[in-house]
Amino acid sequence: MNRYLCFQMKRKFITNLALVLFLNLLVKPFWIFGIDRTVQNVVGTDGYGFYFSLFSFSLLLNILLDLGITNFNNRSIAREPEKLRQYFSQIVGLRFLLALFYAVICLLSGWLLGYDKAQLSMLWILILNQFLASFILYLRSNISGLHYFRTDSMISVLDRTLVIIICGILLWGNVTDQVFRIEWFVYSQTVAYAVTALVTFGIVWYRAGNFRLQMDLQGFKKIIRQSFPFALLILLMTFYNRIDSVMLERILENGREQAGIYAQSFRILDAAGMFAFLFAGLLLPIFSRMIKKGQDVGEMVRLSFTLIIVPAATLAGLGLFYGFEILDWMYNEHIETSSRIFPLLMFGFMAISTTYIFGTLLTANGNLRELNILASTAVLINIVLNLILIPEHKALGAAISSLVTQVYMALLQVIISIIKLRLISDFGFVTRLVVFVLVLFLLGYLAGRFMANWYQGAILMILSSLVLMFITKLIRFKDLYRIIRFDEVNEES
Repeated sequence: MNRYLCFQMKRKFITNLALVLFLNLLVKPFWIFGIDRTVQNVVGTDGYGFYFSLFSFSLLLNILLDLGITNFNNRSIAREPEKLRQYFSQIVGLRFLLALFYAVICLLSGWLLGYDKAQLSMLWILILNQFLASFILYLRSNISGLHYFRTDSMISVLDRTLVIIICGILLWGNVTDQVFRIEWFVYSQTVAYAVTALVTFGIVWYRAGNFRLQMDLQGFKKIIRQSFPFALLILLMTFYNRIDSVMLERILENGREQAGIYAQSFRILDAAGMFAFLFAGLLLPIFSRMIKKGQDVGEMVRLSFTLIIVPAATLAGLGLFYGFEILDWMYNEHIETSSRIFPLLMFGFMAISTTYIFGTLLTANGNLRELNILASTAVLINIVLNLILIPEHKALGAAISSLVTQVYMALLQVIISIIKLRLISDFGFVTRLVVFVLVLFLLGYLAGRFMANWYQGAILMILSSLVLMFITKLIRFKDLYRIIRFDEVNEES
């Protein structure tokens, strides 16, 4: 029976991952390369750097909107679905109180940092956007916690789809004779988030069967106390992931420009991170329920890690061999500088992908203390390295700091997972993975040297990664076929 349940979870993961990736691949590449990139090219590096540094700053304090409630709620609903009605009525009221607290702290912090009137004016709108985005994630945690992954997949692309429509009209619809302003980009997101929040709220209300707003201070204290370890972890992770651009803007005289240069390479990292985050969104409720039922998670860890590390390694190879060409295709300025940053961030993405699997596993297992200690040291490492490297190497120094921090986090999380969950080390799998990466990078080097067109070499590298994945037996055709064709009725009988 345990084997059957494990197989059932693997099928649920594979089929729903395929759906959510398909939907996101339809929408988010156009958002990143069609809308976000175009906006930066239209408003310029300095103008986009102005927005990007403020956006990153608003993310640093984002945890005050959530206090770990989303991850706590996701894990709790996955383990005990009957608690949805109780938590839903309590948490909605709590989140509005947290929004007021976040707004006050965020604006006060911006004032203390010396932000001018224009920066504080935009920060107001970004604060509202962060609240709406965080509220949507909380609402989605109820849906995924109940294992309604298809519904969650649809919602995951709704806000970006709306922004694409609105910004597309403003950029190319000839509806105004004014030059596109960065403020329009921010307002478009506000409208999209608001519509998505209303739709998602209605779905959760329907699933809960009842909703009555509760302002129960004792209940709030209990929820905050239970979710605090999640909150601390998210805060620390946000700091070492997002503080780079803020420090660039504050430390350097040409900080806005350097933040904009960093954003050119970071955009692709952020885009890849959106897809990696989809793994965590699926795996947290799945791991939580498997651990609760005493199931072995080893096979699920290996499967999910393989599916995320293969594209991550491919992206790192593309960054190494075709970084300049990719950025030259995307942007109009500072290509040479950005192309030195890009490979570092892409190798960092391999480490980030690893943490999305093993960090999620440790979160599901309740090892928040270990994760928080690890993340605290990562923040310290990142800030110290940035203070040392940014004054001399500018945006490149921030990229080096990021890479070191991400690799440190990934290695330690793997080690802690092996110890805490008694995962059996599979040296054969590790060997196949190393062979895969080495051969892939060799093919990338040869293609870059001998093929005339860079995009043909890039396509060859992507296709080679898919073929190598099966040749090295990281994934087997027969295993995928069995999972996809899995028949629950026959297995139960």
